[in-house]
Amino acid sequence: MLELRNINIKLGEFSLKNFSITVQKGDYYVILGESGAGKSVILELLSGLIQPNSGNIFFNSEDITKHSIQKRDIGLVFQDYAVFPHLNVFNNIAYPIKKKGFSKQTIKNKVTFQAEQTGILHLLKRKVNELSGGELQRVALARTLITKPKLLLLDEPLGSLDVLLKDNLRNLLRKLNKAGQTVIHITHDYEEALSLANKIAVINSGKLIQEGKPSEIFNRPKSEFIANLTGIKNFFKAEYVSSNKVFVNKKLEIHAQPSEKKCEGYIIIPNDTIILSEKKQVSSAVNNFKGIIDHIIPSRFGTEVIINIDIVLSVQITNVSSEKLNLEEGKEIWLSFKANSVKFIRKN
Repeated sequence: MLELRNINIKLGEFSLKNFSITVQKGDYYVILGESGAGKSVILELLSGLIQPNSGNIFFNSEDITKHSIQKRDIGLVFQDYAVFPHLNVFNNIAYPIKKKGFSKQTIKNKVTFQAEQTGILHLLKRKVNELSGGELQRVALARTLITKPKLLLLDEPLGSLDVLLKDNLRNLLRKLNKAGQTVIHITHDYEEALSLANKIAVINSGKLIQEGKPSEIFNRPKSEFIANLTGIKNFFKAEYVSSNKVFVNKKLEIHAQPSEKKCEGYIIIPNDTIILSEKKQVSSAVNNFKGIIDHIIPSRFGTEVIINIDIVLSVQITNVSSEKLNLEEGKEIWLSFKANSVKFIRKN
């Protein structure tokens, strides 16, 4: 449906370099990256607000690289809502179709339908300055959807919303996508990407560094940068030195699942698979280390404990376990984890 082929553009000190992606009809495609990575530049290229220095954009097999935004059949919802303050909700939504020759009744029907779809039918007579951030975002979304775009572009649509409003809007976006709407959504929030996308592209400094299904990105990140961006803890360079042992950072020996041959790559030790104890435990967990507690951090899942064992590990435990262990920064603690909990990612 959509293909960006070898796109290059230079804007001041920023460059997008040989950028290529393909989005299929019905995809919910999330472009994930930090601020300044080039996410908004990609949306501006797709919508026709800017043009590349080289490369091509194909939409339904047509080269639209030089087409204006009006000829692209693409809808863009900005992060800052961009609603018209002098118009009420009804007229904001109706604005894009008012000059298309529709009768008043047809316009009313179309606005009512989109308001129902986006959950704001009860707000049609309200002024936009009376609305919450979540309501404003739905107005902007309805105003874009009323043009029936074949591709919907979303610029950090959940960025300024609180947790409850984010959940509500996520559900709406899933509903729209399941109904057949193709979506490209940019964000810096990996949880947002994981909860919505069927395909993710990770970009950094104008370059595509990994693309795939969410399970591929989050279970097999190709670099430490991607691991950090996607919230993965305990990601380390590693080398297999025997059938079931790896060296981490060339110094710490860890038992892992057997490998067929020596190779280099990365390991992930999920932080909720590590057990803490005041004494060394006798168990099936073959990895046992004594370390020093560097930090104790409250988290929404309980308590995160940062422990130095020559490498720095994050350990996620319950608040009950934290209280039983009487944890303190600077205290010695034993930790253990099984070999089969260590995930090895071979370098390509």
